[in-house]
Amino acid sequence: MRRVFILVHGVVSYLVVLGVFTWFAGFVAGFGVPRTIDDGPPVAWPRALLVDAALLASFALQHSVMARPWFKRVWTVFIHESAERSTYVLLASLQLALLMWAWKPLPTPIWDLGHGWLAGLVHGLAAIGWGLVLVSTFAIDHFHLFGLRQAVDHWLGRPAHEPDFRVRGPYRLVRHPIMLGFLIAFWAAPTMSVGHLGFALAMTLYVFVALELEERDLRAQHGAHYHGYEAQIPRLNPFARR
Repeated sequence: MRRVFILVHGVVSYLVVLGVFTWFAGFVAGFGVPRTIDDGPPVAWPRALLVDAALLASFALQHSVMARPWFKRVWTVFIHESAERSTYVLLASLQLALLMWAWKPLPTPIWDLGHGWLAGLVHGLAAIGWGLVLVSTFAIDHFHLFGLRQAVDHWLGRPAHEPDFRVRGPYRLVRHPIMLGFLIAFWAAPTMSVGHLGFALAMTLYVFVALELEERDLRAQHGAHYHGYEAQIPRLNPFARR
């Protein structure tokens, strides 16, 4: 029964991740979903800033703390190791869903490119960013990243294992193509509102802080392999070749 429960939990978590990720892309890009980053009932700007800042801080704190090795060691005392990743991505997705549901818009435009070819070009750049995020997950191990492989392996009675350190696809250009894709998608906006600008700035700050923590963990986990990779491949800028 435990194996079945962990499998169902892994599948449901994976489906929730896909759904929230798709909704999040529409929320930021401003189309395809009922409510986007600039939609919603207007509220006084001090209240909007306070609510949005609290939502962003809660997401960043939960996402970063639960990703640390020390937290995983504590966390797996209470839940099975094969369900740890599924639970993490599920809670992170629900936190992101809460952010989108409770977000208070500040729709005053900073810039607006209209609907011409330049706006279409920026939309295309944002699509490239979202595509880079998705492709990069498959360049490592998509199903392990979102916890589904661990749940299936446990159900089949196969031993758990971490993916090997391999450099493939976009990881040959930058060390963190997933984060690069998010940054492109956040900033490639034909219409940049005050609220969207605040969101992009806060998420950019979070990305750089998170990368410092993640790379510290990667050095400890992979040792000389990661040090050599770090010496050859730039963190985010593919044009800053080493």
